[in-house]
Amino acid sequence: MTRIDLHCHSTASDGTLTPAELVRAGAAAGLDVMAITDHDTTGGWSAAAEARPDGLRLVRGAELSCRWLGAEQWPIALHMLAYLFDPTEPRLAGDLARLRTDREQRAEKIVARLSADGVPITWAEVYGYAAGGSVGRPHIAQALIRAGLVRTTNEAFASRWLGARYFVPKADLDVFEAVRAVRAAGGVTVFAHPRATARGRVVPDELIVQLADAGLFGLEADHEDHSPAERDHVRELADDLGLVVTGSSDFHGTHKTVQLGAFTTTPEAYEKIVSAATGVPVLG
Repeated sequence: MTRIDLHCHSTASDGTLTPAELVRAGAAAGLDVMAITDHDTTGGWSAAAEARPDGLRLVRGAELSCRWLGAEQWPIALHMLAYLFDPTEPRLAGDLARLRTDREQRAEKIVARLSADGVPITWAEVYGYAAGGSVGRPHIAQALIRAGLVRTTNEAFASRWLGARYFVPKADLDVFEAVRAVRAAGGVTVFAHPRATARGRVVPDELIVQLADAGLFGLEADHEDHSPAERDHVRELADDLGLVVTGSSDFHGTHKTVQLGAFTTTPEAYEKIVSAATGVPVLG
């Protein structure tokens, strides 16, 4: 049976495996197809492509940080998986560059606030954990763990630390603009973990209907942050709207307990994604 995992992170953003280690781990986990989808960057594409083991097909993508302003004009953060887009398309490339710059500036502000309160971490340490990739809160969590202040990344993200007390908002793409930009770059978008109430507020189904009209291609149903009922709801909604359904691990290495291939995408859904994309080909 073909095993397909379309949501995986490396050290190019906030994973703990380098892009080369990630593709080798995917092959070792028995995957036939895997996607590298680092946050707001294509920085891991080249290294992953070079290290791709024979027999493993590599889907190049990214996970875009997006927002939606609801009726109350209070933004809800959401993530859009973008697959097989042309990274040189000017509009999307510019959007990604702005997001990466903002992520780094945000992380530096958080570290400054922590340091001002006497927390023994430094920007040089946090920046080093990113290993040249996009700096994010998980790298600050690593520093907090090293300092013995928290035991896990989840604990670091709680309200006492990065979830509220030391939270700094970040700039995100308007979700409709993101869908349109990915389409213009020949890519395909899939809404990541759209009903994950465990993560906080989620968008109403009406927004997903509007996104489908704007060109959204699929919904990620099988994800560790979805309950069985939430998975069923996503499937029903996708069926009603004619969208593909995916399943993915959202693997981050030791930042999460979930393993590669914990949730997978059907070959039929994968083939629809590949057929619809014109930006870059699948490797392998």
